[in-house]
Amino acid sequence: MIELHWGHPISLVVSPQGDTKQISTIEQAFFWLRKKWPVADDKRDLALDRIDDAMHCLATVDAARGAFLSAARSAGFVPRRVAAEPAAGPAAVA
Repeated sequence: MIELHWGHPISLVVSPQGDTKQISTIEQAFFWLRKKWPVADDKRDLALDRIDDAMHCLATVDAARGAFLSAARSAGFVPRRVAAEPAAGPAAVA
C-alpha cells in the first residue's frame, strides 16, 4: 500500500504539556481515528467514512481532511497546521 499525502501535515496537541502528534498522511489519520481517538462520536465516524472513501478514490482528500479536523475539534484536540506559511492566529486551525 502506498501512503497518500494529504497536504500540509496537521499537528495535534495531545497532552496538557503541549506534546504534539504530526499527522502527515491519510493512513496516519485513519489509524489515529481507529486506535488512539479519545471519543467515539458522530464526527469521528464521519471522518472514518470520509477517509475510507478517499483511500478508495470515492471522495476527495480535502473532504477527508476537513472531516478529520472536525473530528479533532469535537474530541477536544487543538489542531494546528504545521507549515512554513503563517497561521491565522495562536490556535489556528488548518
